[in-house]
Amino acid sequence: MNNNIFIGSGEEHLPFFRNELPGMTFIHFPGFRMRYSRFLPQYLTIILKIPDLIFHVIREHRRLKKIIKDYSIDIVISDSRIGLWNSGIKTVFVLHIPRIPFPKQLRLLEFIGIPLSRFIIKKYSYSFIPDLDGDLNISGRLSHGFKLPDNLRYIGILSRFSECGFPGKNNPGNIYCTVILSGPEPQKGILKQKLTDILNAKGKPAVILEGLPGNSPDRNIDGYVRFLSHLPDPEMRDMILDSENIITRSGYTTIMELISLNRSALIIPTPGQTEQEYLAEYLSGKGWFRTVSQKELDVTIDLCGPKASWPPELIAESAKLLNKALKELLEE
Repeated sequence: MNNNIFIGSGEEHLPFFRNELPGMTFIHFPGFRMRYSRFLPQYLTIILKIPDLIFHVIREHRRLKKIIKDYSIDIVISDSRIGLWNSGIKTVFVLHIPRIPFPKQLRLLEFIGIPLSRFIIKKYSYSFIPDLDGDLNISGRLSHGFKLPDNLRYIGILSRFSECGFPGKNNPGNIYCTVILSGPEPQKGILKQKLTDILNAKGKPAVILEGLPGNSPDRNIDGYVRFLSHLPDPEMRDMILDSENIITRSGYTTIMELISLNRSALIIPTPGQTEQEYLAEYLSGKGWFRTVSQKELDVTIDLCGPKASWPPELIAESAKLLNKALKELLEE
């Protein structure tokens, strides 16, 4: 839209951005890195990390002031980074979970986090939620069913594959399974090993995308399983469309990208991450995806997901909402 774009990111993600978006200015601007426990649930890990998070928010807020001055920036769009507001320019906070889900036995305590979300959202000029408002949505109670500030805008689902063209064939003709790994360690490595063992035991040809941009594409082969550290967007898109079955975490970004390609999957929430556990339950309840817990994984598990069954207007309406929000943001 004829704007000069700067990309700020931690060092571990910059190789991906440099490869996908060459010719832009890249700024080393690390975010807060949350490492989850093998044993503690997500919400307890977050509570224990609150002092570190507060320190990081103060530091990144101060650093943003210098970046704005050094690069003459007039709009900042941040991906769930709560310290990147600034009263002197337009700032946008992108999030999809203003309601942080608690385990069912503690669900009555969820109201505690909603005022905090409202407080953070109001610090920004706008807040964008990648979803649709109303009954047709993919985040459910995470961002619906309670009052949010007036500066919030639903912008439809987002996908890196949007610029790769509409999925034309979407007619899986291959017998291989594609596994998309994501999320923090140690659970990422645990899932990788479990699925490798199961796929080899089943004699099922598979590709595991490890989500490691910056590494060489071909890693190694273990029996029936080939490991790829990373693929460019068009190649990853084609691999997903050609796969017989897809297995992945129930991370929100992954869900949006699969919907944009009209492909469903077997989704496995990260243990203890209540957001992923809720999304897996919510979306499988709609019949859009199929879910199984990580602890239930064994060689007897059926790896097939359901056929895509969401309404086509989910994609069409998303484009309208995004264009409307960007137009409002860019108005003088």
